Amino acid sequence: MSITAAQVKELRDLTGAGMMDCKAALAETNGNMEEAVDWLRKKGISKADKKAGRTAAEGLIGVDAGVREAAIVEVNSETDFVARNAAFQEIVGNVAKVALAYGATEAVAAAQYPGSDKSVTETIKDAVGTIGENLGFRRSAKLSVANGAVATYVHNAVADNLGKLGVLVAIETTGDAHKAGAFARQVAMHIAAINPLALTTDELDPAAVEREKAIFSDQARASGKPEAIIEKMVEGRLRKFYEEVVLLKQSFVLNPDVTVEQALKEAEKEIGAPAKIAAYLRFALGEGIEKEETDFAAEVAATVKK
Repeated sequence: MSITAAQVKELRDLTGAGMMDCKAALAETNGNMEEAVDWLRKKGISKADKKAGRTAAEGLIGVDAGVREAAIVEVNSETDFVARNAAFQEIVGNVAKVALAYGATEAVAAAQYPGSDKSVTETIKDAVGTIGENLGFRRSAKLSVANGAVATYVHNAVADNLGKLGVLVAIETTGDAHKAGAFARQVAMHIAAINPLALTTDELDPAAVEREKAIFSDQARASGKPEAIIEKMVEGRLRKFYEEVVLLKQSFVLNPDVTVEQALKEAEKEIGAPAKIAAYLRFALGEGIEKEETDFAAEVAATVKK
């Protein structure tokens, strides 16, 4: 049967696929629009499978907040160009909304995507065919408090609640939740800039502490000092280490004359009740992903040969 330009346009509007792909889909399905959508979807999934081996280390961090709760997600793409795509940004925003309800990565991946009968994982896989890159939902997490506030901060946001680095900070208090949230946001900005290893010294990885202690001990012994003096030197250096990597002991970015812990005590006067930083989360885009090094000239040459 003859395929009209109007049919091709309608299918393109429905699927976002290319004109030639839409024309081929309609030809293969004798102009049946519903079957053509399925045909393109299958083709998109086939393309997605081929792209799945490529490293997706770009993308966006997204956050979403409710009443005394907030969630953070990372959705990856292959290039920063796709991260600026409005369709991709919409996906990340919606995944953050799902994370606010479900929290943990596995639960979010299996949950229903907003406005769809498909899961988050299935929706992102379908998007590979239309966006044209390997995409992946990498992780999510959520913080909540019974009393207080959970603040969000996105550094260098490319759109509302979307960027390359995101932070959540939970403060527990029975005082003014709005003022607690304002201070929590300041702490989130500090965490974005300084990247502490832990909230308190007790939460530091014991192996990391022992490693530092061993290094300090070897350095002190090299000075030839007695063991009693060496022990005091190591204690002093450990205190300095804690001040560098433990959130509550770090100098507060907005006022370096006080620590974060001291700034919190000052903030309690405004909040109107004792307050505690209960937890924080910091997601930096692509951290821990080993990016592929590609030879661009060779890649172009290989493409030309195909």
